[in-house]
Amino acid sequence: MQMSDQKEIAAPPTEVYAALLNPEVLKACVPGATEVTGSPEEGFEASVTQKVGPVKATFKGQVTLSDLVPGEKLTIAGEGKGGAAGFAKGGAKVSLEPSDGGTMLSYEVEAKVGGKLAQLGSRIIDGFAKKMADQFFVNLQTHLAPEAENAGEDGAEDGGEEGEGKKGWFKKMTGG
Repeated sequence: MQMSDQKEIAAPPTEVYAALLNPEVLKACVPGATEVTGSPEEGFEASVTQKVGPVKATFKGQVTLSDLVPGEKLTIAGEGKGGAAGFAKGGAKVSLEPSDGGTMLSYEVEAKVGGKLAQLGSRIIDGFAKKMADQFFVNLQTHLAPEAENAGEDGAEDGGEEGEGKKGWFKKMTGG
């Protein structure tokens, strides 16, 4: 599976970069993460519980970082095992550029899955991966600049249903 995208984050590149290296921030932002420990120099160990189609599993794995250029780019490589559910491994090249709204984060991901997960088919896996990535960036944005995430919500409440878009949906789903 390959995937690439760009996301605008309302924070300067140095803050976004630092957040991507912080295990506590990663634990808060990775959907389903129950544990993230380690350091950028020695790598991270993570536990993530997710349900992909009918398969629910806890993946335990290791993540290493390389090509670290503070405030500009990094490469992430990881591998996780989910017992009978199978395994996932892959990597991402992440680049950060200053933008009018803060930081334009671009990423290219390449991943492979095996075991029961691979039997689900690429459409389910690709859709799940896109959903996970989108949720990660929503969480990262909320963590780095909660006021930017809430900026449009006042208008949505005052202006009725017209202003209720993704943020209203996200708020309902998370109960926040």
